[in-house]
Amino acid sequence: MRIGDLAAATGTTTKTLRFYEQAGLLADPPRTSGGYRDYPAHTTTRVAFIRSAQAAGFSLAEIRDVLAIRDGGQPPCTHVTALLARHLADVERRIAELETTRAMLRELTHTASATDPATCTEGDICRILAAD
Repeated sequence: MRIGDLAAATGTTTKTLRFYEQAGLLADPPRTSGGYRDYPAHTTTRVAFIRSAQAAGFSLAEIRDVLAIRDGGQPPCTHVTALLARHLADVERRIAELETTRAMLRELTHTASATDPATCTEGDICRILAAD
């Protein structure tokens, strides 16, 4: 299958597919006598996996590692499970940080609505954000 057909079948672009090749996620496909890439049909499954892993937050290096395990003949399930646990912990940490930031912003917004700009002095940069 030519690169345009693969792109259409996988909802990607030819540029993305070339990038995946350069990044080591897709093997260099055989070429036709005219020099066109001629991807095997099973490449659609690999591209779908790559896109799914990216959507789950995996980096290209992590995806490459998972693919290398599978290409080596082993199931990557244990490795993927560990990656998922690490990503989930990272997301939960970031959510906690965002919730803390949201609480601070709500408090500052309340302070801002109760602050009369006419009462600010030249020595104040901004009383709303001033540390107490």
